[in-house]
Amino acid sequence: MSEDRIAEDRIAKLDCWNGSISIEPLKGGLSNESHVVRDAAGRHVVRFGRDFPFHQVYRDRELMTARAAHEAGFAPAVEHAEPGVMVCAFIEAKTFGEEDVRANPERIADLIRRFHTTMPHHVSGAGYMFWVFHVIRDYARTLAAAKSRMSKELPGYLKLADELEAAQVPLPIIFGHNDLLPANIMDDGQRLWLIDFEYAGFNTAMFDLAGAASNAGMDDDQSKRLVTAYLGHEPGAAFKTANAAMQCASLLREAMWSMVSEIFLDAPGADYEAYTAENLQRLEEALQTYTAIQRNGGQ
Repeated sequence: MSEDRIAEDRIAKLDCWNGSISIEPLKGGLSNESHVVRDAAGRHVVRFGRDFPFHQVYRDRELMTARAAHEAGFAPAVEHAEPGVMVCAFIEAKTFGEEDVRANPERIADLIRRFHTTMPHHVSGAGYMFWVFHVIRDYARTLAAAKSRMSKELPGYLKLADELEAAQVPLPIIFGHNDLLPANIMDDGQRLWLIDFEYAGFNTAMFDLAGAASNAGMDDDQSKRLVTAYLGHEPGAAFKTANAAMQCASLLREAMWSMVSEIFLDAPGADYEAYTAENLQRLEEALQTYTAIQRNGGQ
């Protein structure tokens, strides 16, 4: 039996449907399999996903965060959940691409700021901390143990991570999304939504600000607009340097995420080696910007 047929059979057996259903794959994910299901009540998104310890992803935490994000007004409702599967309400909205994020830095900043300040009042259970430099070091251990094709590069990545971490400035702890790829932001014409909370947890604001900018390919001016809108004032030299460093760290983490995925994942249509190469190229470009900002004292 094909994997598609297995997934459809499992979806059909869920006890949350109203009458007969139709199923179609939802393409574009890099790690999880999703489908759109229509029943008498409308459309729904079914998302399959197991724990990924190699990515520090645990579905009970993701489910808690998805429910909290809906309660806080950022995400669609979770309609059904059981081990390995989550069903959410379907949103009639446009999935953002990189150009949409670049064109809307002020709207993105408002969304991020509200998420950061509101979510701590809704999440529950043990607090999970996402610190990108720990993630990078943990990925390096995983890649070394698995004898990754990129193993010879790991010492350089770790040295770079130490340098980028040293450039950070003290900031308050917030609750971050920590995976602000453009496709995780949606626009229904009235408001923005967030989806996919696998990596959400306590952090500083810098990672989401840097991740939103670097994942969308923002230039320095667009990134400055994003940060200025978030802070309510222009960033100082130390903050600007730290943000440029964090953009590099975000891209290094994304590249190493893909390296680990090359070994452990096989999502339909995903080309992890190409995604690794894409993010390493973006990292090289971001490092040039960071070096220039650092050389100019944050100006």
